[in-house]
Amino acid sequence: MGNYGSLFRKEISDNAIVPLIGIYDAFSATLVKNYFNSIFCSGYGFSASRYGLPDEGFIAWQDMVSYVENLRSILPEMNIIVDIDDGYGDDKIAREVVHRLENVGASAVILEDQRRPKKCGHLPGKDIIERADYLRRLDAVLNTRNDLFVIARTDSTEIEEAISRVNDFHNAGADAILVEGLGSYESVKYVRNNIPKEALLVVNLIAGGKMGPVSLDKLEECGVNLVVYSTPCLFAAHEAIKDTMENLKESNGILPSKESNISLAESNQVLTENLKKY
Repeated sequence: MGNYGSLFRKEISDNAIVPLIGIYDAFSATLVKNYFNSIFCSGYGFSASRYGLPDEGFIAWQDMVSYVENLRSILPEMNIIVDIDDGYGDDKIAREVVHRLENVGASAVILEDQRRPKKCGHLPGKDIIERADYLRRLDAVLNTRNDLFVIARTDSTEIEEAISRVNDFHNAGADAILVEGLGSYESVKYVRNNIPKEALLVVNLIAGGKMGPVSLDKLEECGVNLVVYSTPCLFAAHEAIKDTMENLKESNGILPSKESNISLAESNQVLTENLKKY
């Protein structure tokens, strides 16, 4: 087992702000590695790509562990941050999942306080579990991990309740805290000003979500340490596939020229780079 949690902590200490890029499969992760050092195994992206279903609690923890194991086998130097939802509904399961994820090479996990059936954090209709129940599960995760970095997330839509919760999460020993679904830059600043100075703050952004576009520089200015970009790869693939299929249908099946699209050689080269050098 590698010290991937420690390597991720070094990434954070060496940089003013760290972007975590949401991927949905091994191919999207392979493309991201040329631009960023940290990938996020998005629950939304995984549920869409693996099951073709919305992010509403369908993910089986065994599938997520296998997914991360495969990613680590081809991406030995990347930071891999994993969405484990609510710990899959049970303290004992949460402990086992964290143990297995760390064994297969995860760098960090995000544990949320939503009640099942869960929803994407930027969608309405969320419900959260009792604070004491979440803190017990968080404690189980913290006591199980060896080196793994743990991000504690609340989905409370009441800002004062959310701040109160993440302060408790920080005091319980979480490595970083995340208030999900913040709607404005001002709300990010408000959270930052109402949590301990030493607490690492995470913000989760999604295209079409509650918060509009905001730069890394701007977020760094108000003290954000990590930024999760949940679905850029999935949404880009959605748009590209949709456009390509429309063009293929309208052109009577004539493929675009290789000059204007990714070629077979270029695609195969990307995959070949993931082969081990024996």
